[in-house]
Amino acid sequence: MQQVKGWHVGVALAAIFFVSLNLRPSVTSIGPLLNTITDELTISNTQVSLLTSIPVFCMGLFAPLAVPLQKKLGYKWAVNLLVMAIGVGTLARLLFGNYIALILTSFIVGFAIAIISPIINAFIKERFAHKIAPVVGLYSLAMGAGATISAGLTGVLFAQLQSWQIALGVWGVLAVPALILWTIAAGPKEQRISKAQVEEPSRNPWKTKTAWLILLYFGLQTSVFFSLTTWLSPIAQEQGLTLITAGSVLTTMSIVQLIGNLFIPLLINKFPNRVMWLYILLTIGIIGAGVLLIPANWALWVAAVILGVALSGLFPIGLMLPLDEAKNNAEASSWSSMVLSGGFMMSAIVPLLIGVVYDLTGTHIISKWIVVGLFSLMFVVVYLYQQHKKHV
Repeated sequence: MQQVKGWHVGVALAAIFFVSLNLRPSVTSIGPLLNTITDELTISNTQVSLLTSIPVFCMGLFAPLAVPLQKKLGYKWAVNLLVMAIGVGTLARLLFGNYIALILTSFIVGFAIAIISPIINAFIKERFAHKIAPVVGLYSLAMGAGATISAGLTGVLFAQLQSWQIALGVWGVLAVPALILWTIAAGPKEQRISKAQVEEPSRNPWKTKTAWLILLYFGLQTSVFFSLTTWLSPIAQEQGLTLITAGSVLTTMSIVQLIGNLFIPLLINKFPNRVMWLYILLTIGIIGAGVLLIPANWALWVAAVILGVALSGLFPIGLMLPLDEAKNNAEASSWSSMVLSGGFMMSAIVPLLIGVVYDLTGTHIISKWIVVGLFSLMFVVVYLYQQHKKHV
């Protein structure tokens, strides 16, 4: 596997960071303004939840295109074209402020994110084969940073400018530094998947039980993330918090997750037992989900902190597991594509389900229980994964 050396290491890491920074704001910026968009466009909660469900569903539906696109264009052009699509799709929200335009831009952004993610995973496997955990941590940190910044500042921008279009569309400018750095990083070391790599014996993940268990785990943890990103702020508003304060609850969770994204992968690199970490983090997560059930404002803040800790480790481990299992670069791409594909398609359903339930009941009590249920199901999947690994 090709390793980066010298100054290329710093440039490659910076490129991974800034590209990954673009993979969440176009989705997570919607959450703080859900109620505002619903009122402005006179749409239902089910309709507005599609603005986050569609890009997440696309992340799953189109992830398998990563392997053929990487083979055809190579790392540099594949990622650059997709980053441009994210930038243009997000900036388009500045100009077009109707519901159909938001749906279309959500689709474009989701399509691009879907294909970038497995390519970044394969890039990490190829160029940082011996440092997967800390580099995946950087990748996860960047996505967390994008989610944190957008979740925290979108409401503030709206309050200052009184334009939800500007508050959503401004995040497209993040594509500019990403394009510059990725062109430099991928250019000198450009490497398409070679014929020899493609012909290496590779296991089909769709026929492998281990891959399916990883997919289920990844789908459940991303379901928790996107459900909380989409609905935590409206849950807080339902309990009487203002838009800005409710957005701050979401920002608190995101900041804690961001800090965890920095430190937990380093700890995982030192103590690499993935299953042990999963049990620890899931225990923390179930405690946080339990606190969220308490109908008090202080509980929202405490739950946000605890859930942020849990999510900060669950996501990077989800990215590491298919790379741990991959025996070569071809498997790194195909296993990551499968896990991200099925996982994101699963996680697109839950935020939409919460929107439907909220429309039917007029309360977020069931939404909170859904979060508890997702953590409980992850416990079951991790146990099955552990038992399967013992017999392989």
